[in-house]
Amino acid sequence: MSITALALASVCTLSASAQTKPSIAQVLQETFSLTAYGGVAISARGDAVAYAVTTRPGGLKNPMPQTALYVQHGAGAPVRLTAGDGTKFYDESAAQFSPDGSRIAFISNAASKDQEQIFLARGDAWQARQLTHLTGAIAALRWSPDGKYLAVLSIPHPHRRAGALAAGARQVGVIGSVIDEQRLALVDASTGSIRELTPSNAYVYEYGWAPDSKRLAYTYAYGSGDNNWWVARLASIDTNGRRRDLLEPSFQINDPVWSPDGRSIAIIGGIMSDFGSVGGDVYLVDPKTGHARDVTPGMPLNAASLRWIGPSRLMMSAHDLGSLMLFRLNTVTGARQPIGYSGETIFSWDASPDGSRIAFVRTSFTRAPEVWSGAPGAARPITQGNAHAPRFWSKAVSLRWQDGAYRPQGWLIYPRDFRPGKRYPMITIVHGGPSAESLPTYSNTTIATLARFGYFVFEPNPRGSYGQGEAYTRANVKDFGYGDWRDDLTGVDAAIARAPIDPQRLGLWGWSYGGYMGMWAETQTRRFKAIVAGAGVADWLSYYGQNDIDQWMIPFFGASVYDDPQVYAKSSPITFIKRSHTPILLLQGERDEEVPAPQSFEFYHAMRTLGVPSRLVVYADEGHSPRKPANQIDILERTVDWFDDFLVR
Repeated sequence: MSITALALASVCTLSASAQTKPSIAQVLQETFSLTAYGGVAISARGDAVAYAVTTRPGGLKNPMPQTALYVQHGAGAPVRLTAGDGTKFYDESAAQFSPDGSRIAFISNAASKDQEQIFLARGDAWQARQLTHLTGAIAALRWSPDGKYLAVLSIPHPHRRAGALAAGARQVGVIGSVIDEQRLALVDASTGSIRELTPSNAYVYEYGWAPDSKRLAYTYAYGSGDNNWWVARLASIDTNGRRRDLLEPSFQINDPVWSPDGRSIAIIGGIMSDFGSVGGDVYLVDPKTGHARDVTPGMPLNAASLRWIGPSRLMMSAHDLGSLMLFRLNTVTGARQPIGYSGETIFSWDASPDGSRIAFVRTSFTRAPEVWSGAPGAARPITQGNAHAPRFWSKAVSLRWQDGAYRPQGWLIYPRDFRPGKRYPMITIVHGGPSAESLPTYSNTTIATLARFGYFVFEPNPRGSYGQGEAYTRANVKDFGYGDWRDDLTGVDAAIARAPIDPQRLGLWGWSYGGYMGMWAETQTRRFKAIVAGAGVADWLSYYGQNDIDQWMIPFFGASVYDDPQVYAKSSPITFIKRSHTPILLLQGERDEEVPAPQSFEFYHAMRTLGVPSRLVVYADEGHSPRKPANQIDILERTVDWFDDFLVR
């Protein structure tokens, strides 16, 4: 299921003098003015940083985003990195400095709109030239340590956009006869010749180079790539194609990175529900024996990404009580040292090989995103794209509350024009996953708009979330809708006790697992006066046979639906459907592979039969995470109107 509560573009802001409720158009226009950053890479010497900048210069009239790559040396001015002449925008990404810093490799479709290629430029971002003449999709570009090769993940002839979040292909003809397999390939950095390393029947997810440039570690699975990330294995392969399986774990693994001395491969292991939403303990795998050792047992964090900065030292980003922070980790002792930024979100980061310099995107509820770089603990912003972004909510506070043996955490965001002495409605937003975390960010349009329209917004991180260690993330196994739902409800109580919230004007919003929780809330309580459920699960039993990613369900339910249907039934909203009462808006992508549209149709049928006020909107040709700006705007407009109808008017 989706890792997010449908992150819809950037964030809205407004002037401090504004006192009247704006139109949705005004809010969105302000939303599109924010600059987004990503794709951060740092040179080995730490003297140059590459990053991607995304803007929407067309505003509401033409909301399609434009992304450009930039390279910045020291305190100098950024230089655009592009395969074009600098006057147009292309799909350009994955900028990577060569080990000696003399070249930059990146991916661009400048040569052909429908086909991306690898380009090489000088280290100063000038004189880009096309290196490859590939067919198909490419991603995850990385230099070999000796600078002779570039590794890349390649799908030679894809029949659809890669990833389970994308719109699925039409289910016609002989079902299952076409499977796109993503392979690990080597590109000669001098000639551009390409050589596929991995077998054509295996899908490769992540990889990392060995320090000798002769081997790579990678995670892979057989069959559908979208479905089998949850059962991926770890293997190694040399540049001649000789491969060796290392680990077939009982848990999910991610992010293999080879130590500088070649003696260990670090991976992240844990229970995870979505590709790309990573969290768990850190394991070291012996590349000779395949033996894996947990070097962070009982860690009250969830590691999200790793970089080696010495033979026994890692830098990692990790979820920590509602934050995504950077830490140094001693792999011998397990000792951790935070690198600041509690209460914030650090993403798209990179570090020099010795860890003396880092670069990252930094954001929070009060800090608009910018790229930062420098020594750990002493980094400074190197971009100013959001220097004048006005605030769009009053404030945000972290809440903790007790629920049995657990102390969940969540974020309470105050309305933009908050005035003491007035009582406000509140919308609870349940994140997707469930293995995910609501983080402090300046870039969630749904939250920003609701806060601008006079709502408190509450984001709980109940058991099953990241942020409090692997045991906390596993605490909702075989218990969907029970312990985690109690955490959500007791969190609502904590929010009401903290702020002037009207308990008679509560709403709930969620997408994916959050959409399931919206449907679950419909059958479990009358506390909420209106619900918006996007891509929700009505019936876990039928969902098991309808979705294209059923492998994720086994660790959470303990067995397949055919072996233990009762554990699925007890958590299914449809089991308790006769309790329904609350007006509910259902939103759904037509070609969603993660949560197929029949789930929303089934729930809507029940609502109509039972006479519950409801509406179902299905977005044509969209997948699990709607991509078309017009549909994103429509979802936001319908959300605000639905809550205003039942909580305000």
